[in-house]
Amino acid sequence: MSNADILTPFAGGIRLTIRAKPGLSRSRTIKIVDIGDGKRAVEVSVAADAREGKANKALIERLAKELGLTKKQISIKSGETGRLKIVEVVGDPAALSQKIAALLGF
Repeated sequence: MSNADILTPFAGGIRLTIRAKPGLSRSRTIKIVDIGDGKRAVEVSVAADAREGKANKALIERLAKELGLTKKQISIKSGETGRLKIVEVVGDPAALSQKIAALLGF
């Protein structure tokens, strides 16, 4: 199966489809999950509650740490108040795609 539904390259980096899981007792493995209608997303769990942007901040921090990037390279482009988000990661699309592939095991 193609990963085009979760990872979209653009001139300045990549966009990821993310399903956030806030408020968990601990962070869990980042993995690909089915979100319905044949679509998939990268599921990222964080311990922070989904209040006052705390979970979004934790999501960016976790992605930055897992991918070896700075927090400034990662931003939420849509879905700030929902669990389903489009996250933009700035950098070389090919290098970023390799890092994400290694993280997700594809």
